[in-house]
Amino acid sequence: MTKTRGDTRARILRTAADLFQRQGYGATGLNQVLAESGAPKGSLYFHFPQGKEQLAAEAVALAGGEMGARMASVVGSAGGVADAVVGVGELLAGGLRASDFRDGCPVATVALEQSGGDGPISDACHVAYDSWLAGLAEALRGWGAADDEAAELAELVMSSLQGALLLAQVRRDTTVISSVARRVGSVVAQSLEKQSLEMGRDV
Repeated sequence: MTKTRGDTRARILRTAADLFQRQGYGATGLNQVLAESGAPKGSLYFHFPQGKEQLAAEAVALAGGEMGARMASVVGSAGGVADAVVGVGELLAGGLRASDFRDGCPVATVALEQSGGDGPISDACHVAYDSWLAGLAEALRGWGAADDEAAELAELVMSSLQGALLLAQVRRDTTVISSVARRVGSVVAQSLEKQSLEMGRDV
């Protein structure tokens, strides 16, 4: 079957997303992206005329969207908020183990390099994290959290798991992700239960 231009673009983007996740923006060169994607020379600027910056922004958007979809699937199939947090933790831990601890968060490596800056790459990182937080907050509202509480609890979950993911990568041991996910899940569940009881007393 003849490969289309769309196939070439998708291969470049997929390869770039994987490399940026593992190596970061600064350490990933365009020649490496072309070599590992098997794309012909000259095709990168054909598909990404604004060069590396455009490629990185689109790669972050791709990786962020994929992770968001996986998180939504885990949360959607969970029996409760504590199970959901544990499930997201295992999702992150599983990816780390599968890559032999080379691949952490698909956005964080680039996001840390871009912190304090602006532009399309930074914007893509913001969008990715905001979409993950929005998905978690929506699920928490479904479990009874008020709007403000849902946003704050989503930030608690995300920041806790992101920190645990980094520590697990440094230690080459995902135990910390599991323990943090269990404790944070319990805290969030208790918070929602307390909120529910307080609302019941107000009725």
